Amino acid sequence: MAANDEFRRKFAAFVERAKGNQELVVRKVSLDLMTSLVMKSPVDTGRFRGNWQVQYTLTPNTRELLDKSGAAAISAARAGLQGLNIGETAYLVNHLPYAIPLEYGHSSQAPGGMVRITLAEFDQYLTRAVGALKK
Repeated sequence: MAANDEFRRKFAAFVERAKGNQELVVRKVSLDLMTSLVMKSPVDTGRFRGNWQVQYTLTPNTRELLDKSGAAAISAARAGLQGLNIGETAYLVNHLPYAIPLEYGHSSQAPGGMVRITLAEFDQYLTRAVGALKK
């Protein structure tokens, strides 16, 4: 329960500092989350990195994109998040069938997964995005 209270406190402080800039902050944090997911993803052919997608309605779509650098997936995410408005839900997804095994240590390149580590870093992304508003 204490972690939940701490999250609520931080979120309330974020809202206060970010008034008028909520969409900017939400987009920035979402892009930071997606960038983290992509860059923490193991690379063989680049297909896994290339399949990270922003979706507003969950569909099981996959892509044949080979993106070893992650640049194409991040660029597509940036474009996809431009339309994100407060109150909407955007999903950061990878529907390849081996996504779950990779998340749970199937690759020596990402033994701790990508999603769990990125979620643990969420507070850093939020703090950085809100801090940038002060400048």
